[in-house]
Amino acid sequence: MNTTTRILLTALLCTAAVACSKKVKETPPAPVEPTPPAVTEPAPVSGVYTPEDLDTDSCLRTRVVYFDFDQDAVRPEFEAAMACHAKYLSDRPSSRMNLEGHADERGSREYNMGLAERRGNAVSSALQANGGSGSQVSVISYGEERPTCTESSEDCWAKNRRVEIVYTAK
Repeated sequence: MNTTTRILLTALLCTAAVACSKKVKETPPAPVEPTPPAVTEPAPVSGVYTPEDLDTDSCLRTRVVYFDFDQDAVRPEFEAAMACHAKYLSDRPSSRMNLEGHADERGSREYNMGLAERRGNAVSSALQANGGSGSQVSVISYGEERPTCTESSEDCWAKNRRVEIVYTAK
């Protein structure tokens, strides 16, 4: 065989090998994260909320929103609570709330402050999407500075990845 034929044959075989090969990306299995305390999804209440409902209505008593590791999206199981709190805000224009964002101890202090703020903003956006007013909501980021649990375990970290809803004016 001459050199030109060999080069063409080699190029053809290399092209065929590349085109036919499958690239399989191996990903390690996702770590199973324990679920924080179970939250029931009460049905939103029709009618007008009053300040007394903050302590008696099961939907409004849900004042902690938990997040997955390294995530800032509100989980679906908290959508009903977001709707209830948004309705309370719209029913009570003089009410005000702080959304206190928290993170677990993993990550740098700066990263956790930013993550906690993004989590607070995500809850604020969920409230606004359900009819709440952004002028009634303030977001505060505490990062990893105020843990509810101080052990270094997945269960404990899951409890620290949260946003707490604190009413400052009812």
